[in-house]
Amino acid sequence: MTWMSCFRFRITAVSRQAKGPLGPHASPPKMPPRAAKSRSAVPAAPWTFLTNHAHVLLCIARDPQSRARDLATRVGITERAVHRILTDLEEAGYLERSRDGRRNTYRIHKGLPLRHPVEMHRKISELIALVEES
Repeated sequence: MTWMSCFRFRITAVSRQAKGPLGPHASPPKMPPRAAKSRSAVPAAPWTFLTNHAHVLLCIARDPQSRARDLATRVGITERAVHRILTDLEEAGYLERSRDGRRNTYRIHKGLPLRHPVEMHRKISELIALVEES
């Protein structure tokens, strides 16, 4: 057997396997759709106007003693993502963390500007006031 005939034999064998036991025109059985898993009580939107960083910051503005687990549930992200966001906000100076017994208490520096050049003329306090529940 030459290398070319061996190669042709291999292609034929693979294409026969791809057709499967039901023949070349049979379609595989359909699987029922999976139920969507949601970590949040609010259905997830395909996109939002605010980032997860803004969502975490707004949740902390409502409750400065929020646990990372509660923030994750409320925002709809993982607890690990919340920890990364809290670190980002703290390193950028928007948030200050202090230990109160076994819990963290957060303080937002509301006088700082928003980060994107389009909204830099606005302060964190204005964002919080805009979204704050009356």
